[in-house]
Amino acid sequence: MNIGGKTMANELDEMTGPVNQKGRDVNVIEKQIPVKVGVGSLIFEIILWVLGIIPGLIFLLMKIQAKKYFAQLQQRIQHNASQIDNYLEQRVQILQNVVGIVEKSIDLDKDVMKSVAQFRGGANANDANRNEVAGQLDAAMTNVRVAFEAYPDLKAQRTLADAMQQNSYLQREITAAREVYNDTVLKWNQDIFAWPTKMIVAAKQGYSTRIPFSASKEVKDQARQTFFK
Repeated sequence: MNIGGKTMANELDEMTGPVNQKGRDVNVIEKQIPVKVGVGSLIFEIILWVLGIIPGLIFLLMKIQAKKYFAQLQQRIQHNASQIDNYLEQRVQILQNVVGIVEKSIDLDKDVMKSVAQFRGGANANDANRNEVAGQLDAAMTNVRVAFEAYPDLKAQRTLADAMQQNSYLQREITAAREVYNDTVLKWNQDIFAWPTKMIVAAKQGYSTRIPFSASKEVKDQARQTFFK
């Protein structure tokens, strides 16, 4: 913007500048951090009781409420996680159905079959491996899709098209469920470090941070292709 012969900065200037090709995605840290409190927290509690029975009892009631709060929050997290795991199991079933259809017409590569074989027993996702399982499932589905896309007649089959449409639907449901789950996980990760009451309770209960459910590389690549069309 030019005013009075002077060039003024525009709020959107950063959108028109050169693109940094070396930029990278923000990645989720696959690490759980335990809650720990020091001697200061113990001294704090002792001081409350020294000041009188009323301050001590009030803080005791606050800790009981915090413990109840964490129990309820854990139930919400488990409920949200179970929805994601249910969608993952449904995608595994679709993957197996797609492979069954494709195998009748073409020979799938050994690497493709290997990526599919790991899901013979289902997704079996849990808090420790949910991100890994989802990433492997996305990669397996991508490998199978690439394998049959070179065959127009096979790609046009109604049953295969329906299966891939169901897969796309489940991907959208997982995306929505991911946001709900991660919001709850964020609340948990923040609250367990809220000193003094919640942090002291969390440390005594042995709580640690929870790992958010992240989008896999395949999902991110697909989102970029859709966005930048």
